[in-house]
Amino acid sequence: MLIVQKFGGSSVADAGRIRNVAAIIAESYLEGHEMVVVLSAQGDTTDDLLEKAAELNQAPSKRELDMLLATGEQQSIALMAMALEAMGLPVVSLTGWQAGVRTNTDYSAARINRVNTERLRRELDKKRIVLVAGFQGVNKFDDYTTLGRGGSDTTAVALAAALHADKCQIFTDVQGVYTADPRKVPGAKKLDEITYDEMLELASMGAQVLMNRSVQLAKRYGVELEVLSSLVRAPGTKVKEVSRSMEEMKITGIAKDDNVARVTVMQVADRPGSAFRVLNAVARAGINVDMIIQANGRDGTNDMSFVVAQADAEAAEKVLRQRQPAIGFADISVDKDIAKVSVVGAGMMSSVGIASLVFEALNDEHINIQMINTSEVKISCVIDAASADRAVAAIHRKFFEA
Repeated sequence: MLIVQKFGGSSVADAGRIRNVAAIIAESYLEGHEMVVVLSAQGDTTDDLLEKAAELNQAPSKRELDMLLATGEQQSIALMAMALEAMGLPVVSLTGWQAGVRTNTDYSAARINRVNTERLRRELDKKRIVLVAGFQGVNKFDDYTTLGRGGSDTTAVALAAALHADKCQIFTDVQGVYTADPRKVPGAKKLDEITYDEMLELASMGAQVLMNRSVQLAKRYGVELEVLSSLVRAPGTKVKEVSRSMEEMKITGIAKDDNVARVTVMQVADRPGSAFRVLNAVARAGINVDMIIQANGRDGTNDMSFVVAQADAEAAEKVLRQRQPAIGFADISVDKDIAKVSVVGAGMMSSVGIASLVFEALNDEHINIQMINTSEVKISCVIDAASADRAVAAIHRKFFEA
């Protein structure tokens, strides 16, 4: 059996945890499995490297930043190789480019174009454990590129897909996917299984267990994932096309994202193409938009509100103010003191009263809803940031603890 495993930064944060992970890898290898293992940078290494860069240059080029950040994962794979060598096991560490991960040229947010598996296959044929630096690849200029947030998860899924692996295990510091963040909601329950679509929504809505890019890739290539703990030996949560619990549970989980901001464009001229001009300006700046609401005014204008990542709020405001004469609007406001709370579940739309229960839970806590957005598998509400944790706990009680 060919197994791809991925271990995050907290799992390899120090020598003790590296030895713990080495024992997990060794156990699978000694059972006779072929092993490809993807590692993230240790602990806060990436943040430390960013701080070092900022000491010298507040706005370094993305190319040079990628050259720097790629060293974090290389450190992890070399140290893990040394730990496995000390156990007498055959092992080789490979950077992203050595492992055949080819990307586009978008430094700091590269996308994987393909994986050349020749070197990986060669090393596996030699019965070696293959350690691969996550989060990185190489572009057509032979430059290092990094894959952005959640890049090591994406590396693991891409390798599993390219190698037609039998398993792809994502090891984290939690025991699986929960109905809510167990660190904030004591009554949160671990899920045995979850569908790709449900996991994708939870990841997109702020759940930190898996990043949405890796889930999208897993769904596209049919890679079954398992999320489990590197610290506690216990079954995790399987992410797959169909979940056994799909018909049983109305909702699967609740996620919170407080890294968002609301942009409101006021008194937009009420004429064909106005909404296009607003959103096109933002899109051309490379900014993703969520939860769009337009309110009709009485004076021939509309107010349009939408949600963006907090880091993109100032850029969105800037580009819209630059385009103000062409678009035609009175003013812009940006509110960063908000959070998005989302309820996710494949069975929601076929169950009567789900939205009502969500809104009842918020009403019981006297939490005002500022925006609402729904889809086949989610209900999202924008609320005041200070109320977000209370909102998640209240909704969780309504559905899982009643």
